[in-house]
Amino acid sequence: MIEVTPAAVSKLQEIRPSNEDGRILRVYVAGKSCCGYQYGLALDELADGDELSVHDGIAFAIDAASAPLVRGATVDFVDEDAGSGFIVRNPTLGGGGCGCGRS
Repeated sequence: MIEVTPAAVSKLQEIRPSNEDGRILRVYVAGKSCCGYQYGLALDELADGDELSVHDGIAFAIDAASAPLVRGATVDFVDEDAGSGFIVRNPTLGGGGCGCGRS
């Protein structure tokens, strides 16, 4: 369903070393802009109809509406001069006007 880079796994394990409260990471479509779909990540509970993707012990939930738009995406963590954070790239959907390939 999705790919997760080693950098993202490492950062997720650092900031969330245990899952004692039972919540998992949700990857979802948050909207659309000129660059294509915008994605979000949030802590949430698994819901009926969710698809589950597990990478190195980290579970990701994807709701049914977002699943077709998330399929083929890669979750990464970047640490650059401009800032750091998680980014979702999905080359399978093609971008809009700007062609940046990032959301």
